[in-house]
Amino acid sequence: MSTIRIEHLARVEGHGGITVELEGDTVTNVHFDVFEGARLLESLVRGKRYDEVAPILSRVCAICSVAHSLTSLKATENAFGIRVSPQTELLRELMFRGESIESHALHLFLLALPDYLNYPSAIAVAADKPAPVLLGLRLKKLGNQIQETIGGRAIHPVNAVMGGFGKAPPVEELIALRSSLMQAVADGDSVIDLIASLPATDFCHSDTLYAALRSPNLDAYYAGDEVMVVSNGNRAIVNAADYRSLTNEKTVPHSTAKHSTFRGSPFMVGSLARLTVNPRRLTGKLAVAMKRLKLQLPADNPMDNNKAQALELINDVERALEIIEQLLRDGIKDERAIPVQPRAGTGSAITEAPRGLLIHSYTYDDEGRIMSADVVTPTALNAASMELHFRRAVEQCADRDEAIMAKRLQMIARAYDPCISCSVHLVRKR
Repeated sequence: MSTIRIEHLARVEGHGGITVELEGDTVTNVHFDVFEGARLLESLVRGKRYDEVAPILSRVCAICSVAHSLTSLKATENAFGIRVSPQTELLRELMFRGESIESHALHLFLLALPDYLNYPSAIAVAADKPAPVLLGLRLKKLGNQIQETIGGRAIHPVNAVMGGFGKAPPVEELIALRSSLMQAVADGDSVIDLIASLPATDFCHSDTLYAALRSPNLDAYYAGDEVMVVSNGNRAIVNAADYRSLTNEKTVPHSTAKHSTFRGSPFMVGSLARLTVNPRRLTGKLAVAMKRLKLQLPADNPMDNNKAQALELINDVERALEIIEQLLRDGIKDERAIPVQPRAGTGSAITEAPRGLLIHSYTYDDEGRIMSADVVTPTALNAASMELHFRRAVEQCADRDEAIMAKRLQMIARAYDPCISCSVHLVRKR
C-alpha cells in the first residue's frame, strides 16, 4: 500500500490536510483531514438574547463575517415574522457584494494564482510579476471599503441590526464608493485576461451535483428561500425550512467537520454551483467573458470554480455599482430599524456566502432567547464533494508520480476555496 499525504494544506483559511491511500493503482481511501478543534458555535449562543446572536456569530470568521451576520439576522427575522424595508434589502445585498469581491480577489490572486504560475506564495509571485498581485489587492481593498461604508467596519460589521441598520450610510460616502467602483469596472478586463492566460488544469473530471440558492431575480446572494440541486439535467428544490433534507450532516472519524450528502450523493456549492443553477445570469459581458475563459456549464471539472469566481468578481463590481446608483437615484432614507417583538418560534435562512450556501436556523423561546441553533457552512457542505474529486484526480492521473498527484490534490482543494475554521462546529457522538 502507498499513501499520498499532505500534512498541511497551505494557502487556505484554517488547518487541514489530505490523505489518499492506494493499493497498487486502486484508490482505497480518501480523506479531507480537518483537525481543528470543535468551535462549539451552536452551544455558544444557546440562551442568548436575539440581539446578541448575530454579533457573536459574525466572529466565526473574519473573511465571512458579513455572511454570518446577515444570515443570522435573516433567520431571526424569519422566526419573529419581521419583513425589512426594500432599502435594507438593497444595503444588505450590497454588503454581500463587498464581501464576495474581497474574498474572491483574495482567493484568486493571492491563494490560487501561485499554483498556476509554479510559485510557492503570492509574495514570490509579486517579486517577479507584481501586476496580478496588485490587481488582487486593489480589488480586495474595494470589497473592504464597501463593507466598512455599509456595515460600519471592514470586518465584523456592527451597523447591520435586527430589522434594518443602526444608521444609513451618508450620501457623500456612497458617492465616494461609486467612484471607487467605477474605477474597478475597468479592472474587469484585466481579471478575465489574467485568468484566461493561465495554464489549463485538465486533470479531474467527474459528474457533479451542484446546489445553490435560486434567487428571485436570478442575481442575488441575500434574497431567496429555495435551493436548487442540479445534476445531469435533473433539478430538485429544497425550501429553507426543509434544509436538513439537503444537508443530512453526519460525523466522520477523520474530520472534526461534518459531511453532507443529498439523497446519498456529495454535492458542490460555491461560485460554479451558483452559475450552474442560475445560468441566465450569464448574459452580455459575462457571456463574452465566459467564452473567453472556455467555461462550459454544467462543468465536470472542479478547477472551473476559479473561472466561475472570476466571472462573479467582475459581476459583483458592476452589480454593486448598480445598487449604489439606485440608492442615490431613489434617495437614501434615514430609516429606523423595525421594532422587534420577540416570540417563540423557529426561523431558518439560507444565503450565498462567497464559498457557497450558508444556513442558520434558530429556535427561540417566548422571551426571545435561543433554545437551539444550527449553523451549516459552505466548506462543511463541500467536504464530501472534495473527497470525491480528490479520488477522481488520482484515478485519472496517468503519471503515478507522487509529487504530481500531491500538487493536483492541493490545487483542487484550493479551487474549492475552503474556509476550514468555519466548517468545524459541535460534533455529537452517535
